[in-house]
Amino acid sequence: MKFVTVRDFRTESANIWKTLPKEQEMVITNNGKPVALLTPLTDKTLEETLSAVRSAKAINAVKILQQQSVKNGTDKMTLEEINDEIKKARKERKN
Repeated sequence: MKFVTVRDFRTESANIWKTLPKEQEMVITNNGKPVALLTPLTDKTLEETLSAVRSAKAINAVKILQQQSVKNGTDKMTLEEINDEIKKARKERKN
């Protein structure tokens, strides 16, 4: 996978677009940190690619929530305790 700085992306964009189909993926970095992912698309692959990216994001979000739950000790809550928390939050939201 090729890494491209934001500066190079601005100044060498024509070359980047040319090489993207061969590379398949490029990571755009800003100050050495990844900020975006470039991947080639066509009319035929757009929806499938978007769906895959969205699925990956959702899976990652669930993983993070599970890790936070373990860290906070809420992974051992009973269904009754969960329902009580939901009722409490809804009541607070109304006020």
